[in-house]
Amino acid sequence: MRDSNRADHRWPLTWRVTALLLVSGLAQAISLAWPLDGAFYGVPQGWLQCLSLMVLAGTLDRSESSKQAFLCGWIFSLAWLIGSIWWLFISMNKYGGLPAPIAAMAVFLLASGLAIFYGAACVVFYKVCKTGVAVLPRASAFAATWLLAEIVRGTIWTGFPWGAVGYAHVESALQHWAPWIGVYGLCALSAFIAMAFAAERRGRRTSSRLAIAGMSVFVAALGYTWVNSPSRVDKVVHRSETPLRVTLLQGNIPQDMKFGEGINRALRDYREALLSSASDLTVTPETAIPLIQQQMPEHYWQPLLAHFSKGPQAALIGLPLAMKSEQGQLKYSNSVIALLPQTSPADTASYQYDKHHLVPFGEFVPPLFQWFVRMMHIPLGEFTRGDVAQPSLVFRGERIAPNICYEDLFGEELARNFVNPNTAPTLMVNLSNIAWFGDTVAIEQHLLISRMRALELGRPMLRATNTGATAIIDAQGRVTHRLPSAVQGALTAEVYGMHGPTTPYAQWVSVFGLWPLVLFALLILLVVAGMAHASRHGLRRFGP
Repeated sequence: MRDSNRADHRWPLTWRVTALLLVSGLAQAISLAWPLDGAFYGVPQGWLQCLSLMVLAGTLDRSESSKQAFLCGWIFSLAWLIGSIWWLFISMNKYGGLPAPIAAMAVFLLASGLAIFYGAACVVFYKVCKTGVAVLPRASAFAATWLLAEIVRGTIWTGFPWGAVGYAHVESALQHWAPWIGVYGLCALSAFIAMAFAAERRGRRTSSRLAIAGMSVFVAALGYTWVNSPSRVDKVVHRSETPLRVTLLQGNIPQDMKFGEGINRALRDYREALLSSASDLTVTPETAIPLIQQQMPEHYWQPLLAHFSKGPQAALIGLPLAMKSEQGQLKYSNSVIALLPQTSPADTASYQYDKHHLVPFGEFVPPLFQWFVRMMHIPLGEFTRGDVAQPSLVFRGERIAPNICYEDLFGEELARNFVNPNTAPTLMVNLSNIAWFGDTVAIEQHLLISRMRALELGRPMLRATNTGATAIIDAQGRVTHRLPSAVQGALTAEVYGMHGPTTPYAQWVSVFGLWPLVLFALLILLVVAGMAHASRHGLRRFGP
């Protein structure tokens, strides 16, 4: 890696290159949801994401050692991840009571640890492509290594894939591949594009017939899937015959009051909203009622049960639940309870959903980190997991699948309910409370995550949140209705459930999980490594 500035012998990169990687990493964080006030606030910038990753790709491709390659990936990813999840500082410092230096260090250590995956991916790319590999094979190898790093980050130690680069393409041309390959596939596509444009051209190379045929098939497949994407198809024929009128509640209870003096306000406001709603389905945010039933005031819960059991309406209410284990100990769950009419035998008689994918430190304590949690003041810090694929709520001919908070970040888990198209959800509902992170860009990032799930799975997503973004998303990932963030209100609209075929992504990921992507990436690396080996030994090249 050459530069007019001499690199310090203790630091393999020049300071100019280091600064460029930091700036481009921050630019990639910005591309996920524009953080500045104005007309573009919260809007993903797919072009900026590709441009930012091109800087890393070009720098990596010109690396002269494994150490340089690792630092390129690590520095870029450190800036990108800090820029994407900096708001964790608010939850730990303002609401968790952690001293500011310790909270800042915790965010830095988390980002730097996750960035190691991308540094390692860049080392693998360097090892595979350091000799005699043409541009398109290098682009394929970079896409494969980036894809593997994203998947590892999203799955290991329960996973934290927040800020994956594919989310920047919810509104770009790449969105139409989401129903085929999901957000991780979009990550690979954007990495391929970045390296294809930024890679160093190392002399003229001829293309073999095999390479030309392979690239022709690849381009034809991309074209076919883009043109025939479910996100481009009119789905009116598959939607429900009659709409479901829904009301999504946004209580706007400040997080520092939610489990203290705000409890009475939450009980009062949500009870009044539930009893006065005229909609078919009313949905509250996550833990809208912040008490277990045994702690609720007398005559609070029973009137709600009676109201919905006698009428034609239903409600989904987020609250913690307590149950006794076989050993007699109390176990807690972050749950959704359905209050349902008892008039239609076709509908579910009772319904409960328990959150499966729990938040580390917030909902369960990872091993060896009890000391860290004790430093913070976070209530309800230890929950029990629900099953990964729980039955949908059947109501008014719809199959409604709840998910809680950042569970919608794990599309491969939501897809487990789509194995059988005849019982697959027709509507998805996310109940969230991310007031932990203040009125920050985290709200917009989470909205984009829900939009990606709607695109991948081809089903509308309803969002009921405490402070935002309370919204209705159609099956093409478009926001059709939304409340402003950080206000109290109720969003009422008519929605149509989506029946009929599931998306190609839902079909394969519901059965095989992310393994097809992993195996495809490994196959790409094996092929490119074989091409590099053949090149080193003077054999015929297979790449253009």
